[in-house]
Amino acid sequence: MKKIIDFTVKENRTLNADTFLLVLYSPELPEIKAGQFVNVKVEGSVSTFLRRPISVHNVEPEKGLLHLMIKIAGEGTRKLATLRPEDKLNVILPLGNWFTQPQSGRCILVGGGVGVAPLLHLAKELKAKGMQPVVLIGTRSEKDIVLKDEFEKYAIVYYTTEDGSYGEKGYPTQHPVLKEHFDHIFCCGPSPMMKAIAQYAYANGIDCEVSLENMMACGIGACLCCVSDTREGHKCVCTDGPVFNINDLKWQI
Repeated sequence: MKKIIDFTVKENRTLNADTFLLVLYSPELPEIKAGQFVNVKVEGSVSTFLRRPISVHNVEPEKGLLHLMIKIAGEGTRKLATLRPEDKLNVILPLGNWFTQPQSGRCILVGGGVGVAPLLHLAKELKAKGMQPVVLIGTRSEKDIVLKDEFEKYAIVYYTTEDGSYGEKGYPTQHPVLKEHFDHIFCCGPSPMMKAIAQYAYANGIDCEVSLENMMACGIGACLCCVSDTREGHKCVCTDGPVFNINDLKWQI
């Protein structure tokens, strides 16, 4: 059930030059599954009329804490970066569907850029079920790697950087760990990366889900600006997604 809640900002932590982590508190925090997102209201910005959709990075239900990893991409997210402890943030949640969690098999979670955000919550949930997920993170350089220790709490983690400053040089799709056996792939990041991962999964008969990052305005399926063409027709990413099985998408794979 969706709720509109005024959260209290507990922490605003700078992660790198353009990414920050908001930790929010509410005693009314609902259940949120890995892959779902929230819509936040941006106060005090004359050019930001619509809420901003943000992936759920982590949840601490016993503490009432919600973690949002946010990349500054415009006036709205720039304003959110100025929030201070004890400020209020109005949030609609939880929104969208979630990653399907297998009961068995080997899983690899592939993230590029800020697309790594929803993968921590997923890795944490898989670990709690007794599984040992593998996470593959791709960034431009070492300075873009964030929350390394957090991911390594719940998964075996591999890294690629485009400039070779950390981990393997290149893209996630080029990392040798992908040659190992996996039963499930979960992916979020830039569209070219997700399509390349989808092509690899399809060619090797691996179950694969991707979290699309279409532009969303309303978050409830009313404005239709996030529509994606699927094998079952046009679907709103904000309500029918953001998570889709690659077999449901009309990608050229």
